[in-house]
Amino acid sequence: MLRGFFLIFILLSIACMAVLGFRGQKSSKPEIEIFPDMVRQMKVRAQSPLGFFADDRGARKPVEGTVPIGYEMPQADRAPDTDPTGQMALHPRLGFSEGSDYYNTGKMGANWGTGIPMEVTWQLMERGRQRFSINCAVCHGATAAGDGIVKQYGLATVQSLQQDRIRTMADGEIFDTITHGKNTMMAYGPRVTVVDRWAIICYLRALQRSQNATAADVPAAHQAEMEKK
Repeated sequence: MLRGFFLIFILLSIACMAVLGFRGQKSSKPEIEIFPDMVRQMKVRAQSPLGFFADDRGARKPVEGTVPIGYEMPQADRAPDTDPTGQMALHPRLGFSEGSDYYNTGKMGANWGTGIPMEVTWQLMERGRQRFSINCAVCHGATAAGDGIVKQYGLATVQSLQQDRIRTMADGEIFDTITHGKNTMMAYGPRVTVVDRWAIICYLRALQRSQNATAADVPAAHQAEMEKK
């Protein structure tokens, strides 16, 4: 038995020497890596050449017309009321969360606040419709009923924003949910500017009103016109 132990020990020693004995040797052949762990993966390294492109540059020029997220193109020669995007007319504080006030957090003190912290205009509503269609409708649906295309493909956790729980939810809490996400919903704070989050909430409130409207919501003047017709 002792002889077998020594035999196995000698064989293991030879195997280890054979594997480790070539470490440090120079060779023109690629080295053998048992567990490369993606060390040699093709990727862009800052300020380093990359042979993937003809000019050997890893850093590429941005696609024409693109801008960094959250950046607003200079519009010094354009009046706010002629801004087609409505961004200038919404609020002078463009950007991402950068304060502790209600506008940036949705909180008034220790509680969720309610109300849109800017003037509700047609531009704000239109901007909210655009941002809702881009960021929210894919899950929550065009009418916020929770029937977006993602829900149809199996994401069963998508909530309807027309349910009473969310219709009565404070605007500030909805703002926080958009900012930080909740459950399976990812955070949109790094992707959607603060003013666009409030624009989305403004449009969502209009959607909720439209899907749960009653005859009492119609102004008396319009009711009289409808009765005449």
